[in-house]
Amino acid sequence: MKKILEVKNATKKFGGLMANSEVTFDVYEGEILGIVGPNGAGKTTLFNSLSGVHRLTQGSIKFNDIDITSLSSHKICRLGIGRTFQIPQSINELTVTENVLVAALCHENMEKAKLITKEIIEECEIEQIKDFTAKNLNVAQKKRLEIARALATNPRILLLDETMAGLTATERAESLKLIRKINKRGVSILTIEHNMDVVMNVSDRVLVLTGGKVLTIGSPSEVTSNPEVINAYLGGKYVRS
Repeated sequence: MKKILEVKNATKKFGGLMANSEVTFDVYEGEILGIVGPNGAGKTTLFNSLSGVHRLTQGSIKFNDIDITSLSSHKICRLGIGRTFQIPQSINELTVTENVLVAALCHENMEKAKLITKEIIEECEIEQIKDFTAKNLNVAQKKRLEIARALATNPRILLLDETMAGLTATERAESLKLIRKINKRGVSILTIEHNMDVVMNVSDRVLVLTGGKVLTIGSPSEVTSNPEVINAYLGGKYVRS
């Protein structure tokens, strides 16, 4: 498989706080990489660095052989890295359709953006709420809209930051179906989730962060049988459901 993302020694400091320290890993075309770790492990900070929300203190990020370390968020988005946020960033006063359209306009003219918006709304199965204003959506609908907005930017890599937090078991199952469908169209996915069953059942590989550093990276079975992971994060033997 072709390497699509290269992260080398990614380090981010906020004053005296080390949020990420020398984080190094690769992502390959078409894979799903799960990212886990306890609260404060630096997971969202890593996503913020990858998407240009802030710049690394040191280290480098290459996407499709292009150095994006110092690029702004909108340039990184246009190159093909889309993301969701833990707290949905939809525009509350706009409808679902309008929110998706705004995202599509980042790389297309109005005519083409409208076609893409219609396709994304159908793919994400949110036709029934397309005319609802974002502020009136429930948690599951807001999470689904967040994915739709990110998908409308035409990403080659999609960064999903706890898109299943607060969902019921049924809603998580539906969200997993959508993630797999997006992945099958060739989009590489990095997903942060606290639900271990979700991560282990959807990921090709899993990256474990603790204290802002990489503890290990490997297949789900390798990670869940790693004594260091069990001691630092799982708190005992993990059994996949």
